[in-house]
Amino acid sequence: MPGGAVAARSAPSRAGPDPAGPNGAAWPGPAPTDPAGRNAGPLRLAALACAAAALLAGLWSGLGRLGWDLPHGAPLAPLHGPIMVSGVFGTLVALERAVAHGGRWPFAAPALSATGTVLLLAGAPVATGAWAYVLGAAVLLAASLVAARRQPAAFTASLAAGAAAWLAGAVAWAFGDPVPGLAGWWLAFLVLTIVGERLELSRLMPRSRFGLPLYLLATGALLAGAGLGLHDARGADLTGAGLLALTAWLARHDIALRTVRLGGQARFMAACMLAGYAWLGAAGLLLLMVPPGATALGYDMALHAVMLGFVLSMVFGHALVILPAVARIRPRFGPVLYAPLATLHAAVALRVASGLLGADAGRRWSGLVAAVAVAGFAACIARAARGARPHGDRSAP
Repeated sequence: MPGGAVAARSAPSRAGPDPAGPNGAAWPGPAPTDPAGRNAGPLRLAALACAAAALLAGLWSGLGRLGWDLPHGAPLAPLHGPIMVSGVFGTLVALERAVAHGGRWPFAAPALSATGTVLLLAGAPVATGAWAYVLGAAVLLAASLVAARRQPAAFTASLAAGAAAWLAGAVAWAFGDPVPGLAGWWLAFLVLTIVGERLELSRLMPRSRFGLPLYLLATGALLAGAGLGLHDARGADLTGAGLLALTAWLARHDIALRTVRLGGQARFMAACMLAGYAWLGAAGLLLLMVPPGATALGYDMALHAVMLGFVLSMVFGHALVILPAVARIRPRFGPVLYAPLATLHAAVALRVASGLLGADAGRRWSGLVAAVAVAGFAACIARAARGARPHGDRSAP
């Protein structure tokens, strides 16, 4: 979902070209006409419900970690990162990929990650939920490798590398590694998934001689940094350099640079992406200038610049075109959606500024502002979808 890969296949924008591109990128080849996963509707909705529950739990636990006195906040606090990465984004990415594939077996990935979330929230041993996440990531990797075999290309390789990074982080967590030590893998999962889809769409922009080499170099640096860990000086430098290089590549090659000049939904989606790219670059600078191993809040600032500023901004930008494909509802764009988007980025700015200044009160309030942004966006989408005709495309499960 963060990259909006099946968007245009299933729900073309009514307000001009889709910044996600004309035909999506999560799965190569033509859209399936008689998918084997046609009867996966209940599973799809259950996975979405679990992702929504994980998002609520992640926001709640995040506020608890920031010092807000909330009921049941303490038991959930250690699960904040895994639930957000695997329970929310992992489930959504795996579900989007399964819908685009059209077969039954890829739906095992979101089903397993959703199961892991249910187990963790129900109080099961952490290892049980963690291994469910491992299995979900393994299925997503298998599906991504099938895509790469169908269409050998840099973008399918990037998507597979992202899935492998999710799996690496999930395995490390299942074996008891602390989240800060493996967070680089999970950042690589989300960044490579999103930017890999943008790579496929970059064919619509003028090509640069050095575009692909820069992309591959940045990907290698990001993965090498993840392997070393963000608290290792070399790991932070490599990850920061990789993020900056990817930001430079996006600034030169991404189609959102064109579609932001359009109006309506197309401009909103492009604005979400471009704002996210700014935070991706900011995270790279933070890792280089205030590395986690040398500063108290360097890890927190860089991590949330990516997770909130980059990844959630992508989710906001593609919700209008993903929901028709995944949930068969068609919310309509309205300018009111800019309000939660602005609130989200204000929250990230407050978090980073407070981290730089050592202002604990600002960090606490930034979490609450971010939660308000997510809740406000959900309310806007629900209102936009109220009374909308269910999406009737039967070509997707």
